[in-house]
Amino acid sequence: MMVIRPVERDDLPQLLALASKTGGGLTSLPVDSATLQARIERSIQTWQDRLPRAEQGYVFVLADSQENRAVGICAIEVAVGLQEPWYNFRVGTQVHASKELNVYANLPILSLSNDHTGSSELCTLFLDPDYRDGKNGYLLSKSRFLFMANFRERFMDRVVAEMRGISDEQGHSPFWESVGSHFFSMSFTQADFLSGTGQKTFIAELMPKHPLYLHYLSPEAQAVIGQVHPKTAPARAVLEAEGFRYRNYIDIFDGGPTLECDIDQIRAIRKSRLQQVDQGEPDVNLPLCLVANNDYHHYRAALLPADMRSDRIVLSAAQAEALKCQPGDSLRVVSLCPEEKKA
Repeated sequence: MMVIRPVERDDLPQLLALASKTGGGLTSLPVDSATLQARIERSIQTWQDRLPRAEQGYVFVLADSQENRAVGICAIEVAVGLQEPWYNFRVGTQVHASKELNVYANLPILSLSNDHTGSSELCTLFLDPDYRDGKNGYLLSKSRFLFMANFRERFMDRVVAEMRGISDEQGHSPFWESVGSHFFSMSFTQADFLSGTGQKTFIAELMPKHPLYLHYLSPEAQAVIGQVHPKTAPARAVLEAEGFRYRNYIDIFDGGPTLECDIDQIRAIRKSRLQQVDQGEPDVNLPLCLVANNDYHHYRAALLPADMRSDRIVLSAAQAEALKCQPGDSLRVVSLCPEEKKA
């Protein structure tokens, strides 16, 4: 049985193995032991309430309830930009007009932005390719929403998610070549690694403070603005099904879109409900639902058959053990989107 649980110190070797399979472009999961170890420690300290909100971040892993080996990772940053600036580009418009010459032009531009400061961020979503079958990807991504629903007071009103932009297997990014390379004098891969390992001061020091006209970018760079990497397209579809939208903010490195949604409008949060646990033989003919316990320090989530019309959920002894719950406890339950039930 596959379950979501908080990251543990012993997960470091598995996270390094996962990072080596990303192919680059996932800045928050670099192949760097010290960085990942620090990320694990920060997550543990967040659960222990030892960090201020500006430094808090939760890391979860997907693991088999028997082997306990991490095969996927996802995370939530509680409030971005409160400790150091959180940058992206806003795609906007600048008007140039001359009444005398009868000229009026709307020109698309990129402006450096900190507009998402103070938002909670969904990040670091990656699943081992060997486990991309069934509904593992849905469980990994959406389990965070049930955690946020259970502990709503710990998160901000707006939630954002940066999507990985277009780059090839050699680390070539059309957007970077047309924009970032002119200001940073380094490769996309190097800038990506520095950002992923927390070395972000250079962004504020080197990024242009004035608007950039899109027409000056190469056609290849213009074409990838707001586009996701093929491997990230499924993750984007999952978030959009939950209510997230692209509102003209993009990553400053690869041009990938930033999606956003008001936390209380996220479908899985808005439509989730509590059900009481009964022990017995589950009805396997019921649709799979996202199910999570309400234990902050021992959070568990899984996909199990459940009836959203009922006030009770029946679990086997093994399922109850995997979810760290007992008969009479309450679990938060939400159905999958209609289109996902057919997948």
